[in-house]
Amino acid sequence: MRSVSDAYAQAFAEAQPDAGRSVVRVDLDVREVEWEFVPGQHTRAWTFGGQVPGPTIEAQVGDVLEIHVANRLAEPTVVHWHGLRIPAVMDGNERVQNPIVPGETFVYRFRVPDAGTFWYHSHFNETVQLERGLYGALIVRVADEPVLDADRTFVLDDVELDKNGEIAAPGWWIESHDGREGNTRLVNGRQEPEIQMAAGQMERWRIVNAASARYVRLSVGGRPFQIIGTGGGLIPEPVATTEVLLAPADRTEIVVGPFAEGETIRVETLPFNRGSFKGHKKPERFATVVVGAAAPSKAQLPERLREIEPLVTGAVTPKRTVRLGFGLGMKHGVEFNINHEQHHHDEPVRIGELQVWDVINRSPVHHPFHLHGYFFQVLEVNGKTHDPLAWHDTVNVSAFGSVRIAWVADDRPGMWMYHCHILEHHAAGMMAHFEVIR
Repeated sequence: MRSVSDAYAQAFAEAQPDAGRSVVRVDLDVREVEWEFVPGQHTRAWTFGGQVPGPTIEAQVGDVLEIHVANRLAEPTVVHWHGLRIPAVMDGNERVQNPIVPGETFVYRFRVPDAGTFWYHSHFNETVQLERGLYGALIVRVADEPVLDADRTFVLDDVELDKNGEIAAPGWWIESHDGREGNTRLVNGRQEPEIQMAAGQMERWRIVNAASARYVRLSVGGRPFQIIGTGGGLIPEPVATTEVLLAPADRTEIVVGPFAEGETIRVETLPFNRGSFKGHKKPERFATVVVGAAAPSKAQLPERLREIEPLVTGAVTPKRTVRLGFGLGMKHGVEFNINHEQHHHDEPVRIGELQVWDVINRSPVHHPFHLHGYFFQVLEVNGKTHDPLAWHDTVNVSAFGSVRIAWVADDRPGMWMYHCHILEHHAAGMMAHFEVIR
């Protein structure tokens, strides 16, 4: 069996750009800075590149990203490339990579095969490192993208600030059950900012939920908008709606507008009961859209965005059941598990075989289920057929509910994982690892 270092060296060497594409080098230093989440109030944050969120990394399908991560913190870290279908040794998690120790630089190198809205974040001591700011957006484009008047990325988060304006230390019982929901809501690292938008225009908003535990039931002032993408990129055709639920780690792409000059519109999360002690009984604002003078529009949103072939048609028998459960313990207070085991070691998956999994939640709280390195299609939610057809890497599993997913492992053998993306639940045991084999 090859060593991890041999597999890394091979993946590094084999990462070559498509014809006509480029190698895009990115330097990310991981360090502490004074950051203003709240205007005029300085907070010690941990950052990629001195900012929260880290710099948005952009590439075209077929490019190679070569990312040099220099750790200037006093503790180790690793970087996970959330949603990207890349080699296992480049995935950036504690199962496949030794931590990047203080003073060390690690180089990730991989080809980006899919267009979409992705993100990167620490996958080490996540309840501390993500809360302190170690995350950023990663956008991959193709030449024939829909034409809108603007293309913006908004990373949503929240932080728990204490009376001195510093990030509060992790809690215990209630926080281990609920996950942390902070008292300060952020868009692109700033508290409830204003978004300037021209009247008469239609914009593409790429939205990442980077919060530790907060579900965002997103509303743009109750106005209709169109969903055009999920975590796995564009969907076949736009879906008109007035709200969309974003579980932690999930992404959506929406088209908003046109609005009238002089309007002021709240971008907010509506009340949503996810089984937490805290609960939310009223809307909470993330940002405000301020609509300025009119500008001509070039927006052309096609009726058909892409083609996606279903992995399953008709009846199917699941190959695996993943049970999400919980109990009580001394280390974390509430402890979570998968198939009655903390940090579950699951059976291998063979390349090319159709995987149909039932993910069943045996607990009274919702869990965002995230599969590393592969896209899946959602077949059923709570026993009912799920629409629209789309690619995902994260899906919400409601309290005492179930989700049926289908996916196929392409030829990227190695160790992978899946877990709840409420960071405190992951830390308390709700994760599993498995091997993809030939």
